[in-house]
Amino acid sequence: MRDNKEIQADIMAALGSVIDPELQVDIVNLGLIYDVDLDEDGICLVTMTLTIMGCPLSDYLNKAITKALLTVPEIKHVDINLVWYPAWSTDRMSREAKLLLGIH
Repeated sequence: MRDNKEIQADIMAALGSVIDPELQVDIVNLGLIYDVDLDEDGICLVTMTLTIMGCPLSDYLNKAITKALLTVPEIKHVDINLVWYPAWSTDRMSREAKLLLGIH
């Protein structure tokens, strides 16, 4: 079995490959991912938010996240817990994402 740090790094890399098609920035740098938990049975729970309620990309992002995470060998199933608290704001974005979007 692989080291937990290595698995977590692969999980974050997989999530980092999911690009928000409207903003062209990955969901990790956008600050949409709040928590990721992988249990012993291979069930991965992703707690996340969206930039706005009623975001038309929620189905797309759910499918893209699931597809990306299932590339990690230890993950057998993905559950996504969509939350609205704490509310997303540009403060959650990485410096890189802010620079890419011209937010200073």
